Order: sequence, then C-alpha cells, then structure tokens
Amino acid sequence: MGEVIIVAIGGNALVKENGRDSVQDQYEAVQETVVNITDMVEEGYNVVVTHGNGPQVGFGLRRSEIANEVAGMPIMPLVNCVADTQGGIGYQIQQSLTSEFAKRGINKKVATVITQVEVSKDDPNFKNPTKPVGSFFSLEQMEEMKKEHPDWIFIEDSGRGYRRVVPSPRPIDIVEKDAIKSLIDAGFVVIAVGGGGIPVVKSENNTYEGIDAVIDKDFATSLLAEQVNAETLIITTGVSRVCINFGKPNQKALEKITVEETKQYMEEGHFPAGSMLPKIEASLSFIEKSGSRVIITDPESLKDAINEKAGTHIVK
Repeated sequence: MGEVIIVAIGGNALVKENGRDSVQDQYEAVQETVVNITDMVEEGYNVVVTHGNGPQVGFGLRRSEIANEVAGMPIMPLVNCVADTQGGIGYQIQQSLTSEFAKRGINKKVATVITQVEVSKDDPNFKNPTKPVGSFFSLEQMEEMKKEHPDWIFIEDSGRGYRRVVPSPRPIDIVEKDAIKSLIDAGFVVIAVGGGGIPVVKSENNTYEGIDAVIDKDFATSLLAEQVNAETLIITTGVSRVCINFGKPNQKALEKITVEETKQYMEEGHFPAGSMLPKIEASLSFIEKSGSRVIITDPESLKDAINEKAGTHIVK
C-alpha cells in the first residue's frame, strides 16, 4: 500500500473567475483539477481529497433567500447548505476522477463520504464570525447587501473585495473517520470532509445535532490527516509557493522550511489572517502531532510538488 496523502482543494479553485460560477463552469474546473490528482494516483500514492465550499455555500444561501422572497419557500439552514454542497461537489470530483482513471486505464474506485465533523457548542467563534462564504462584493454592493440583511457581517478579503463571514468553530473529531480509513485501506480514492464537514455538536447521550456554521476546510483536513494516519498533507492555494514579504520588493518564495522557521514567520506577521494564516496553522497542527511533511502549492503543481520540484515544504 502506497503512502497516504491528503489533498485539500480550495472552494475558490472551483470558481475560476467572477461571472463563471455556474454548475457547468464548476464542473469544468473540477475536471482540470482531477488531472493533477490523477498524476499522483498514477505514481502509486493513496490519495484522499478534501475540498472547500465557501462560494458554493454562499450561492446556496442566496438561492434559498430568493426562493423564500419570491415563492415563500422555506429558508434552508446553513448546516443543510453545507451538506448539500458537500454532496454536489463530491459528486463532481468523484465522477471526474472515475472518468480520468478510465482514460488512463487506472484500476481505482472512488467514493465520496458525506462527513460530519464534531465541534463544541461553546466554541468562541459562534460569537465572533470569521469564515468567508459566498461571492466577492464591491464596497457599494456590500453596503446594499447590509441594507437588505442588517445582521450580516462582512470583511475585506485580501484586497479582492468584501465577503460575508459566518461562524467557523474548530473541528474536534471526524465522525466518519473509521469509514474513511476502511475505504483507504481497501484501495479507494476517498473524497471526504467536503467544505470542512457538516458541523455537529454531541449531546450528553452521545447523539449528534447539526449546527449552523462553516468549518475551515484546512483545519478539518489537518484533523482528518491526523486521524487516518496520513504521512503527507497537501494544501492547494492560488500560488505555487508561499511567500514572505508578499507584494513587496523583497518578496521571497519559500521552498523548504522547518516548523520553527514557519512559526517565526507567522509571529512576524507574514501570513494574512484572511488567506494564508489558517493554512499555516493547520499545517503546523498536523506536522506537530503526527505528519511527516506538509506541502502548500497550486493545483497545477501537484505532481512536481510531491516530487519536491515545486511548492513550499514544511518539515520537522
């Protein structure tokens, strides 16, 4: 059995640009991404795929609101939007991988696990929403949305516009981890904890209840990697390598860095809270608890990154 690698795909990677956010556009983006994942499978790695869903959850919430305004349809709770996007995106990745395997003659099966992720109902994030969902808005669009929804909270997101933020509690357990591990051991390529997983809280009698939130997919992926004993965690993003002094004349791309160096750069404020910081924090959590290495790169560089020809590698 080959090395187990967890690959996290960002939700924004499935929406290439504003105005190209239909289901078909997303499917085409998925088909491009799975080519790079298949390259890794072809090299003998056991791959588990996770994905974000920020834009897609935002679309689902907005569709629900419009249906309510126009036709009186019931508003869909946020937790159900998370579940719906997990199934929809998982289906597209699963179908695309299966088709790509068939083209290359790879004898692999693919399965999507609808995954619940336990959080604490006392998590402080429920009082301080931080997770961006939905589309990017201009200042004028954001102000109009605030008039329509005065209880919504927006943040400026890394110079790309304004986005709505919702609670993002930290994951504490992957409910379906044993099922995921069994599928990995059986040789399946598994798609799991989509969108960070469906947030649930556990009662005193060990029953679960869904709760409105969106879990950061990188933290959930890191926890999954730890719980299924993966050796490598790969987090994809919009750049081939992480940089310090980003956007400045002394910008420097990082190739291989230790945990200690990563912490130093983090303390110096090189990683913005709205974009790279959660990826770095999730990386450190995994590698300090159980993992051998973390790679941060763009989807196009996956094959080169796994062979240490691209990406930022965080090592012990």
